[in-house]
Amino acid sequence: MFRRFAKACVKYHRGLRRMPAAWKPWLISLLIANMVAPLFWADQREAQVVFGVALLNYFTFVILTGISGFSRLLGLAHIYWIPLIGFLCTRLETFPLDTPFGFWLRAVIILDAMSVILDAANVVRYCRGDRGEMVQGL
Repeated sequence: MFRRFAKACVKYHRGLRRMPAAWKPWLISLLIANMVAPLFWADQREAQVVFGVALLNYFTFVILTGISGFSRLLGLAHIYWIPLIGFLCTRLETFPLDTPFGFWLRAVIILDAMSVILDAANVVRYCRGDRGEMVQGL
């Protein structure tokens, strides 16, 4: 079981590295917003939730890679962002936009919502038969 997970993990990371250069700034912005920035506010509940959901997403990405390869089905991993966005929206009144934390909170909501839209399109394409690897040679 561990070997399968490890192989899927390696394949997932190879896929990320081989994504087209145009997508890398987008992926890096999601990584920074969801996994790096929360560490600066580790004492805040909202940051803890964002980081926890990011870890859940990561493990889901790896599991889905093991199931379907580096395919469009990977967009399904961000399904956890839908309730996350809802939760964060309920917290906006508590943290004004003119504070660094309030700005980050809104940035996470916007970035994650945009990603959910892109991911939904990818999952629909997968369900309609576009099941090949998004990156070749993995």
